[in-house]
Amino acid sequence: MNKYKIFALTVSLLTAGNILAEEADTLKVVDIEEVLVIAAPKENRKLREQPAAVTLLSQQDMQAAQVNSIKNLTSLVPNMFIPDYGSRLTSAVYIRGIGSRINTPSVGLYVDNIPYIDKSAFDFNYSDVERIDVLRGPQGTLYGRNAMGGLVKIHTKSPFTYQGTDFRMGAGTHNAYNTSLTHYHRISERFAFSTGGFYDYQGGFFRNAARNNEKADKGQSAGGRFRGIYLPSENWKVDLSLSYEYSDQGGYPYFYMGNLNPDKQDERLRPFVGKISNNEASSYYRNLMNAGLNLEYQARDFTLSAVTGYQFLKDRMFMDQDFTPADIFNIEQKQKMNTVSEEVILKSRPNRRWQWTSGAFGFYQWLHTDGPVVFHKEGINQVMEGNVNNVFDALADKSPMIPQMHLDINNESLRVGGSFDTPTLSGALFHQSTFNDLFVKGLSATVGLRLDYEKIWMDYNSVADPTNFDFSLKMATAPRPIVSTGLEGNAAYIGKESADYVQLLPKFALQYEWKKGNNVYATAARGYRSGGYNIQMFSDLITGVLRNSMMDAIAADPKFSSMAGMIKKMKGELPEVSEATRYRPEYTWNYEIGTHLTLWEGRLLADVSAFYMDTRDQQISKFAESGLGRVTVNAGKSRSYGAEASLRAALTDDLTLNACYGYTYAVFKDYATSDQLNYKGNYVPFVPKHTLNVGGQYIFRIHPGHWLDRIQLNANYTGAGRIYWTEENTVSQAFYGTLNGRVSFQKGNGQIDFWVRNALDKDYAAFYFESMGNGFMQKGRPVQAGIELRCRF
Repeated sequence: MNKYKIFALTVSLLTAGNILAEEADTLKVVDIEEVLVIAAPKENRKLREQPAAVTLLSQQDMQAAQVNSIKNLTSLVPNMFIPDYGSRLTSAVYIRGIGSRINTPSVGLYVDNIPYIDKSAFDFNYSDVERIDVLRGPQGTLYGRNAMGGLVKIHTKSPFTYQGTDFRMGAGTHNAYNTSLTHYHRISERFAFSTGGFYDYQGGFFRNAARNNEKADKGQSAGGRFRGIYLPSENWKVDLSLSYEYSDQGGYPYFYMGNLNPDKQDERLRPFVGKISNNEASSYYRNLMNAGLNLEYQARDFTLSAVTGYQFLKDRMFMDQDFTPADIFNIEQKQKMNTVSEEVILKSRPNRRWQWTSGAFGFYQWLHTDGPVVFHKEGINQVMEGNVNNVFDALADKSPMIPQMHLDINNESLRVGGSFDTPTLSGALFHQSTFNDLFVKGLSATVGLRLDYEKIWMDYNSVADPTNFDFSLKMATAPRPIVSTGLEGNAAYIGKESADYVQLLPKFALQYEWKKGNNVYATAARGYRSGGYNIQMFSDLITGVLRNSMMDAIAADPKFSSMAGMIKKMKGELPEVSEATRYRPEYTWNYEIGTHLTLWEGRLLADVSAFYMDTRDQQISKFAESGLGRVTVNAGKSRSYGAEASLRAALTDDLTLNACYGYTYAVFKDYATSDQLNYKGNYVPFVPKHTLNVGGQYIFRIHPGHWLDRIQLNANYTGAGRIYWTEENTVSQAFYGTLNGRVSFQKGNGQIDFWVRNALDKDYAAFYFESMGNGFMQKGRPVQAGIELRCRF
């Protein structure tokens, strides 16, 4: 019998045995890595045997904690925070003080060993997911760019492991409905496949007061997945996966919190303070397709893997960007992305004294973005006219001899176009060696190095509509103003930019294992997050060009020839495109000590770690000064340190408890935005100081022959805080927690679950930001309850 036949049979027997064992006896905590043999092209050892802080979630763990997307992982993993706000366009993952709201991610994501390069694709349906591994701290040596905070590895179910058809159907309050159907079939010892689909509808939680109280966040998604595994010969394995998902949702249900200066509160907007009140409905839709091909060859002394990935994403985001009933401006952003990746890995077979991994990785991403901003009349008055008239007014205030000048734009609306191509090319070579039983049995040393190259381009074409305006000038000594009508201003930015970076990402680790499942380790590793371009900055740049164009048009008018020199001096300085739009890579060194313990005859698993991270050029997301879109800036230096602990114990054959806690102290060491303003010593925003999860499971076993086999109770409490939302640290969310529960009635291959989320209806802020002098908040979801039917046939 060949190796892959043995693999398929062993996994099936182990999994079936584990299911029967769990039903008969849960006295022992099951090591899911022992049961689920999952292909890992790069690692030579199981995760808890490696010198790294890790969290493993099985399918049973995900059901118990109601994990159906990446955003449900908040606090289930120590020091991990993923605010659920806006839409699926944004999955801001924070680990240990490192995170990203827009642009390049700081935490990597792999699905069945295929990298997801862009975080616009991170939030997808988990109906076919078997296991999730979360590695905390930089994983740059083996995984490269954008894994400086950590790595999330998602594994779907193998058709060699699961057989039959899984059916799920559920409903919940707030008009929530979902269903999925997946079939797993092993045709022979050489070939097995799975195929299935899902549909999910969410009726929404929040109402828009400015749009007749319609639901602001309702949405739906549907998709499917195919996976086929073929064993053509004794040493070869071919693993093909293909998935597609469509989602269409309302977005950005931000509560208007009023002007930051109460004395400047717009009286028209006062009735809408504390309400969602954007007058234009925001939305987001996405088409997402992923394909992956894993080829693996097992020789006597090594394993060779070739992993090819392809991702297609097409989406549209429409946002009322002032988030108020005022008719100021909106943005419609469309992305079209194609990504091709290839990775070739050569590694030693396990259980050798010298274990090594070498490889080469590369990807190319085509990304085209259209992001026009449309200013309505009120926005033209505030932004465009104000940008010029404020200059005139400031000069007039300085001296009564300076004439009074005023500009009026006649356009009813003004479109600032934006078409951008931002391709990325990346390549890397890496090697990592582990020397086991070094000097004494159980002592190992790991050394690794990665050479990473990246080149980014930006081809931009941003053109504003012609701006028709009138201008008046009144001298103090003249009875009447001089007026000129029908003047025109024009603005455009067209050009190309590029940058490239070369990085070295080393890793060093020492580990001592005195007994299987018990070890202590120390690591030092470097990680980085790639740089890029802020394409939303072009709205700001265009307003500056338009201001200068209007000044030139005024100066060229013969009526104002005597004032031409003074008017031209009022033109503002325009920054270079590369200087205004580009942000640099972010770098970090992570120093960590920790231990993995397996105690009490395997019934207690404990993981403890402490870390210190020194970060340079930290990337911070903020709104541009004008409020015209979010941008990424580099914030100098920051540091974070903290500790993590996870426990899981089977106290009896019916009662299992688990708990995890994370502490992070993340502050800026150097972040000066001007000579007068320095955020040194302030907390890094969006990083909770504490994360907590406490949960338990109890099983009522029914005697054979009754209408039920068992009743399973699950409850967990997750919390996070304090979270500062701004660099100024003036607004924050105190520590909060939500209680979730599930009751499952099980008989044979079927079960009916009753669940509740946020059972105590905790009111908390999931997200907060400030723009154009106003504050806005996204609330966490209120209490929700539902029922779910699962069966296998």
